[in-house]
Amino acid sequence: MTADTRVLPTSKDIKDMLTGLVGKPVAVSPGAPVTPTERSPVSVAVYVDPHLNVNALCVMDLALSAWTAGALAMLPPGGVQDAVEEDGELTSMLTEALHEVVNVVSALFNVPGAPHSKLHKLFAPGDDIDGDIAGMLAAFNRIDLAVEVPGYGKGSLSLVIP
Repeated sequence: MTADTRVLPTSKDIKDMLTGLVGKPVAVSPGAPVTPTERSPVSVAVYVDPHLNVNALCVMDLALSAWTAGALAMLPPGGVQDAVEEDGELTSMLTEALHEVVNVVSALFNVPGAPHSKLHKLFAPGDDIDGDIAGMLAAFNRIDLAVEVPGYGKGSLSLVIP
């Protein structure tokens, strides 16, 4: 596998995918890279090729993890906002819905000529991220976006090809 066979999706592809997934017209714009810190937990979805080599990562801040999961599960925005603002973590129901969100996101990487990608693991916000995965988060082949889910709020998303 060579890096040139793996292609990052466009912001329009991401917007269309998320809009279809959450059933609301999601807005996307260029954003800053999403990086985990002790005060800023993130979710990291790890995608692998058929040989279990990591070939893509989806990184979302806590807010966007909650907003997309909440919108997919059709949960009331107030309860989802409480999980983010008061608890600083996702409920088990939000984590389960987030798993489905990032599973569907894998389709963004499955384009002609690229190795098949499938979701291998989800690190929910607050989980310890494996050291080798954490090191891949700084890769330069990436797209960083600010995303707004109507009725829920704004958050950040980075898709990375290590």
